[in-house]
Amino acid sequence: MKLLVTGGAGFIGSNFIRYWLREHPEDEMINLDSLTYAGNLENLSEVEKDQRYTFIKGDITDEAVVAQAMAKVEAVVHFAAESHVDRSILSPEAFIQTNVVGTYKLLEAARQKNLRFHHVSTDEVYGSLPLDSQTRFNENSPYQPNSPYAASKAASDHLVRAYSKTYKLPVTISNTSNNFGPYQFPEKLIALAITNLIEGKKVPLYTPGNQVRDWIFVEDHCRGIDLILSQGKIGETYLLGGATEYVTNREVVEQIIRLMKQPETMIEVVPDRPGHDVRYAVDWSKAKKELGYQPHKSFADNLAETIDWYQTHEAWWRRVKHG
Repeated sequence: MKLLVTGGAGFIGSNFIRYWLREHPEDEMINLDSLTYAGNLENLSEVEKDQRYTFIKGDITDEAVVAQAMAKVEAVVHFAAESHVDRSILSPEAFIQTNVVGTYKLLEAARQKNLRFHHVSTDEVYGSLPLDSQTRFNENSPYQPNSPYAASKAASDHLVRAYSKTYKLPVTISNTSNNFGPYQFPEKLIALAITNLIEGKKVPLYTPGNQVRDWIFVEDHCRGIDLILSQGKIGETYLLGGATEYVTNREVVEQIIRLMKQPETMIEVVPDRPGHDVRYAVDWSKAKKELGYQPHKSFADNLAETIDWYQTHEAWWRRVKHG
């Protein structure tokens, strides 16, 4: 099979490309990426000379580039997105263009060829859960996005569903919890905390620090998408999580500090951001029952592996972090 991956130079996309070429040696991949600040071809240095891999620099809102990228593929895995909530609060327009208009352009091109289309989304489209609740998001949870980023991803989810229902495009959707792992741009909490501590800087923590996220290791996410592509039902949505939904942001930072043998004084509490969701929790029982999905390691083991990666790849993240 030949796949088109959009946003393949980013954090999750590059991990997926490396994963897929390793697990499916007979397949070929095209990577379409516009190389914004979070796109980095260094993420794919180990496969850049692989004859099964092709890179195309281009924007998913460019119809001609999209048509070129889709010319000879059989399936599309759509990662490309603006994804940082804080940036969406400061400048929402880029999120509308990439996440909404870009997804529309891809769907239109895929419709012309009736391509298998997998859309990668987020649990943030469902809004926020109460801290004192045991409830979790599932595939039937109502959409209640609270940030421009989440709203743009919600809109893209709805477009994908509409193309499935209206045009019978063979689609699937995955909504995943917060990812972490190697090659993550150091603006997200775990990568930022690790790199700041290596640099001797404090770790900013939004007040009061009791926000809860369900953290999924990026390799588990890649494996989950693989299962959806091979076994998932057309037209269905699957939630993918990491079974860590009762760990607060403060506890995550404190665990990183302990593993890196730093004092807790390295935490710097900062004012909360507008519209900050309090709790995310993902019920991935459907993916487990239908696909056999489950995380391979514990959060603690994956966190230790991530810290080790950043400690041994300092040249990579310093170039990324400091331009």
